[in-house]
Amino acid sequence: MIDHRYCVILAGGIGTRFWPISREYRPKQFQKIWGYDNSFIQETFARMNRIFPADHILVATLDKYKAMTLEQLPELPEENIISEPYGRNTAPTVAYAARVLIERDPEALMVATPADHDISNYKLFCETIRKALDYAEENEVLLTLGIVPTRPDTSFGYIQVSGGPDAYEAGTPVKAKTFTEKPDAELAKVFVDSGEFLWNSGLFIWKATTVLEEMAAYCPELDNLWDGWKEAFASSEREAFIERAYAGSMRISIDYALMEKSEKVWILPAKFGWGDIGSWGTLYEFSEFKDEDGNIVEGKAPRIIRDCSKDMVYCADTGKLTVISGLENFMVIDTDKVLLVCPRDERKLQEIMSQLALPEFSEFK
Repeated sequence: MIDHRYCVILAGGIGTRFWPISREYRPKQFQKIWGYDNSFIQETFARMNRIFPADHILVATLDKYKAMTLEQLPELPEENIISEPYGRNTAPTVAYAARVLIERDPEALMVATPADHDISNYKLFCETIRKALDYAEENEVLLTLGIVPTRPDTSFGYIQVSGGPDAYEAGTPVKAKTFTEKPDAELAKVFVDSGEFLWNSGLFIWKATTVLEEMAAYCPELDNLWDGWKEAFASSEREAFIERAYAGSMRISIDYALMEKSEKVWILPAKFGWGDIGSWGTLYEFSEFKDEDGNIVEGKAPRIIRDCSKDMVYCADTGKLTVISGLENFMVIDTDKVLLVCPRDERKLQEIMSQLALPEFSEFK
């Protein structure tokens, strides 16, 4: 029996919300971050390899990260790297990856997963993915996993589902009603209390042909850039064609481009223990390595930490002694070229990141 099931790991981001440990030359997906034995991409590959053979796992990443990907994933066939010339967010990546799969297997069934998820129950995760694959194989749907929320959380997007708790407690796919980006604390509480909302996992399952059909209907400005792709992929013009398609692409997520518009979006509720480790804030919330004062401390350099609570401290082995006293809810990240001291607040870090666009700071990006 031919196996038409594939996984695409989305690993092309630069990880700016993990700056300054995540830098453009080595973004977060290739780094071991607090408490993990392997890098994010290695953890993701190992997790998906429980479901898919290595030759059915592909990695979509930027051209400049191809060598790093092969170094960290020696089991991955080189031809399974989908090299992107530019970073354009997830919709262009899906548009490209689906075509790569159709070129290989016209009946391809595709799981698309980010490279920065934390999963606590691998057995239940695998069971859920297989159930999702079975459903998508039999139905023309855009299926995503919705995580049953355990608390109001402003770090994640939310999906409202039809039928409320009775429907999603059954553990079968339910129809999506609305998508909401990261809400404020008050609205997040309303969502969770209502029982009608699930966390948006960003993990998708669909036939490659189905997602392209829906993209043609709901995001033609992106889909049109790939007109003539089959002929181009089979010719010496392949790389030039892909370069042009990406150069013309807008930066847009698959949620905005398609999931919030299509009538074929269904949600499979999931309870396998999930975290989207997309920022320092979410890493702090999910970390199991807090001390009795709520601090997370990592790094090999000598340090003295007094009267501090709920801080994140990383001290690279730079030969310096780090001394911190009297801080609460702060980040102190000391790397080879950057020392960051700021409140443990994602908005504050984003304000700092905006300054890195200035030419004099380019080497620190």
